[in-house]
Formats: sequence, structure tokens, C-alpha cells
Amino acid sequence: MSRPSLHFLRPYLYRGTQSLKLQHTQAYLSVQRRFKQTAADAFTGPHDVEKQKRLDQLKNVQPLGEYHPQLVYPAGAEALSLREFNARFADIKETKAENVSVFGRVRSVRLAGSKLMFLDIERDTQRLQIMVERKKLNQDNSEEIFKGLKKVARIGDWVSVEGNPTRTSSGQLSVLALKVPQILAPCLHHIPDKVDNAETLARRPHIHSLTSDEPADTLRLRALIYDYIRTSFIQTGFLEVETPMFDVNAGGAIARPFETIANEMSNQPLRLRIAPELNLKRLIVGGQDKIFEIGRAFRNEGVDNTHNPEFSTCEFYEVGATLPQLVERTEHLVHGLHSAIESLRATYFPTLAAPSDIDFSAPFAQLAFIPTIERASGRTLPNLTSPTATSNVLALFNELALDIPPNPTLPRLLDTLAEIYIEPLCHNPTLITHHPEALSPLSKSFVCPITSQRVAARVELFIAGREYVNAYEEENSPFEQRRKFMQQQEYHAKDTEGEGVNIDESYLEALEWGMPPTGGWGCGLDRLVMLFASKKRIADVLPFGTLRNVVSIAKTK
Repeated sequence: MSRPSLHFLRPYLYRGTQSLKLQHTQAYLSVQRRFKQTAADAFTGPHDVEKQKRLDQLKNVQPLGEYHPQLVYPAGAEALSLREFNARFADIKETKAENVSVFGRVRSVRLAGSKLMFLDIERDTQRLQIMVERKKLNQDNSEEIFKGLKKVARIGDWVSVEGNPTRTSSGQLSVLALKVPQILAPCLHHIPDKVDNAETLARRPHIHSLTSDEPADTLRLRALIYDYIRTSFIQTGFLEVETPMFDVNAGGAIARPFETIANEMSNQPLRLRIAPELNLKRLIVGGQDKIFEIGRAFRNEGVDNTHNPEFSTCEFYEVGATLPQLVERTEHLVHGLHSAIESLRATYFPTLAAPSDIDFSAPFAQLAFIPTIERASGRTLPNLTSPTATSNVLALFNELALDIPPNPTLPRLLDTLAEIYIEPLCHNPTLITHHPEALSPLSKSFVCPITSQRVAARVELFIAGREYVNAYEEENSPFEQRRKFMQQQEYHAKDTEGEGVNIDESYLEALEWGMPPTGGWGCGLDRLVMLFASKKRIADVLPFGTLRNVVSIAKTK
């Protein structure tokens, strides 16, 4: 049975398409238009009144399926970004006979009579005016297409245009359109001038970005911070590495981890890492000398102004680095970062306020943990390594009429004392030193000659009362590390979530192969962004907000 000739339906599959008859071409295009219109109309999704009006407006001009064409740069016109266009033609004073093609998002639509139209388009922080003058258009059916554009063009649409660079009579650099601008992606919703509704900002961060420059400025600030830190380490001989996000024990800090199951190992619960620390130290044991990692960590705990279960961190480990060297590197890095940011603030993130009344000059002030608490409280701390240390410190809390934290282990009690008596003293960059051993199970420790207490070779950097950096000389003795792990088990025998602290035997085994004297350093990057953006909430510097925001984005109205 012979098949009918249907070559005209798929002309691109056959040679000699230039000889197609006109009626075949028209039939093919008609089929394509009908299919596009039917397909698009069937998949417009949920409608509110505003969206329905916009769809009807678009359909009155052309089928919905024709509004998202494949981007094709016109032959004979040079495709330029708005940044490239503005730079190349910044000095022109009249129309230049150069064909160019640009595209961007419409930010303004202005009609000047029936035959002149102005569009302001934006892309990558750059703006450009498009002048569409009816008599200058040189395409077929230009009048009909021009009328259609006037009916449907609105703020938020993405459009492309081919034309000549020109300078208007008012002195504004523009593109004089030679063809009617083509809509590449219409906006189906009204873009408000400003969004104040907290729910909208939480569920639709893209609308926040469309109505304010602040989210984009925050992204640029974050990128600068990452780039500066990364470059600083690489230029001083560090190797950037990546360590696993999944682990069995998720060690390196005291926190409740996220647990999951991998299909390949369904009988073995896995945990998202709460810190990359232990795996980075394994690399040090394996022979690396200076390494760092910028990445994510996860802690299955609360969301507040300064904490999110998913956060960004940077850690480095340097063989042979002592505490004074860690302090010097910290001061140099933070001071240099501040200088770099302030030199670029007005250009790259002008909507973000600089941190006020903070002196980033080095050297930073230092406060010893135990002496500072004793001076501020007027009391002497008990021996913190004695079996009765926890009850003795609890008695001190009662004596000073201080609120006792939940599940008052010795580390939590000491942390609370620091929050009350030390952190308020740290407005300018300040290094807290000589922490009690109980607070630092992964650092070297020694007996302080001043207080006779056993303290850690550790410093924390605080700025404006908030912690940014934690650094210490790493504990490299497998015997001492085991003792400290067991000590932590006693302190956290059962935390508020009902979980104890496990001893990571695989890490202890790695130490048995010989870990050299090493200095380690960790910094919360989200908090650095908060600092230099002058934000009090971590949600304000995360592109999609905290975990609550991320969850709400997926919810329906």
C-alpha cells in the first residue's frame, strides 16, 4: 500500500526544500501555528484574574506558543551584551551605521504618540534605551507588528532588538530599532514597585530580586568575600580540596546531624556533615601540608537570626602553624577583606550599608577567657577539671542569680558565662583566648601559668558581639584525643535531643599514623556577609532565605 506524500509537513528532512510550492509552505506553517496555540493554551496552569487578563491580551495579538521563540541572532548584526554596547558606544554623538543586536528585560515602556515608542531594557545591572520609530522600521508588515507590540509590551518582558547605536536629542545613548523588538519571554504577572509582604518575600525570592537591587548586591558581596578568601589562601601556597558531604559519624563539632539512607547501603544510616574538619585532618595525616575547603555544612538544629541548618563555612589546616601564626593570618585576612570591600562598595553593592563604628585595624584586642569572666563577675571559677566542676559552676550561677541554660553541661555553662561577660566586650574585632579544655575537645591543651586551669591552644574572633572565626592548634595525639572524646561523652551523655556523643574510631586510627603539629581555622561565611552587609538576620543574606523560606517556596498559595 503506497503512502501519501507528506514531504511538506517536514521539509527540513528532505533535500531541495527550496523548490517547495507556496501552498505547501503555507500549509506547514499553518499546522505549526495551530499546534503551538493548542499546546500552549492547554498548559497555562492555575489562573488568577490578573494572569488571565494578561494571557487574553497576548492571545489577541498572536498565539501563545509564539511568545517564547528560540533565540536567534540576526544575520548581519553583531550580538552585544548591554555592558559591551554601553562601553563601545559611550562617546558617540550621532547615529552610527553599525547593525547590532541586544536583548534585555523591559524596565520601562513609554509611548510618544502613535508612531514612536521607547523601551528601557536591563541586563546584568546595565540599562539601555530602545527607540522604536515607525518610519525607521524596514521590515514587512512593520506597522501591524508595531501596533501589536504597543498592545502587549509591559515591564518584565524579555525582548530582543536589532538596530543602530544612536544618541537622542536629549543626549541619551540608545538603539534605534530597524525592526520591531521581538518578545522572547513575556512576563505574565504585574511586577510591583516594592514588596513589603513577608510571605511574598519568603515564597517568591525572585520577585524580591525584580523589585529591589539589594538581593543582587548581596550576591555580589558574597562572591567578593569568597573570591578574596580563596585567592588569599591560594597565593600563600594552600591547596583547595573537597571532602565528602556524607559520613557515618559526622564529627568535628558537637551538633545534631541530619540523617538519611542511601539506596546502595540501605542498612547503614548516613549523616550530612556538621563540619569538614575530621576529613580535612585525614588529608593532613596523608601528607598534605596546607589545605583549605569552602563548602556547606549541616546541623539539624534551630533557625534563628544567626543560625540556619544549612550554612557555608571555610576551613584551612596548615602543618607547623602555631597559635600566634593563626592569629596573624586571621588579622591580615579580615583587615584586608574589609579594605577590599570598602574600596568597591559604592560601585558593586551601593544598597548595602557598611558596618558602622567598627575599627578593623590590626592587631586585634585579646581577652583571656577565664580572667575576663572572673574580673567581670567578681568571682573565681572553680577547678574546671575536677569531678565536681559542673555542680560547682552551677552553684556559681545560683550565687550570681544567672539563668541556667537547658541541659546544663559544663561546656554549656561555660558558653553561657562567655555570652554574659565576654562577648558584649567584643565590638571591635577581638580575639578570645585560653578557653577551658572542656570547650575544645579537638585542640591542644596546656595548664595556664596565670590561672592554673587546663586551657586550649585556641582563639575565637568576635566582632560586634558575634563569633566569626574559630582557630586552634590541633590535637595530634591519639591518646589525648581519645581522652577528650571520652570526656565529651561524659559532658554530653544525653543532650536535649536524647543523643549521646560517639567516639570516631576511624579518626583516632588515622591519628595513629602520625599527624604533624598543625594549626586549623574555621570561619562562618554567611556571618561574614551579614557583617559587611550590616544585616542582623542570616535570612537577609541567603539568596533563598533560611530553611523555613526554602520549604515555603515549594508550597502552594
